[in-house]
Amino acid sequence: MSADSQLPIKRASHSIYLSASLSDPEQQEINHLLDLLPVENDGPGVGTETKIDEEQPLLNIKRFVDGRGLACPMPLLKTKVALRDVASGDSLYVVATDPNSQADITAFCRQSQQTQTSDYLALIVNEVTDLSGNSTSLQRFATIYHFIITKTDSN
Repeated sequence: MSADSQLPIKRASHSIYLSASLSDPEQQEINHLLDLLPVENDGPGVGTETKIDEEQPLLNIKRFVDGRGLACPMPLLKTKVALRDVASGDSLYVVATDPNSQADITAFCRQSQQTQTSDYLALIVNEVTDLSGNSTSLQRFATIYHFIITKTDSN
């Protein structure tokens, strides 16, 4: 699955591209997880997967952190390590199941904006998907916290 041949995925208010640097299994897992996020509805019968608004922000996911099943503070620590490989303008997709991850990762991104570092982190997507009511689902975890963090230049 080449990123060059992929159509952007429209989720929430962003178009998301998966980097070719992600392995095929990572791309498949990310696509499955992104399918859980809400899709903007442009009206009945409109294919939101392929219709891309030119003014819609583009997110290029370069790295993926799967923190499902990890207790606090491991999802945050893995996020910090993965961000070392993310260039300014690129994004990191993080999923976690520990409820404390939402507060930890949100605070970490907010703190990066208040420091005098050259890059700061913009928390673009902060969504929670609850699969507990889905009785046909074979999901291991009922609640998944989704984060897309974009490293931006503070200048």
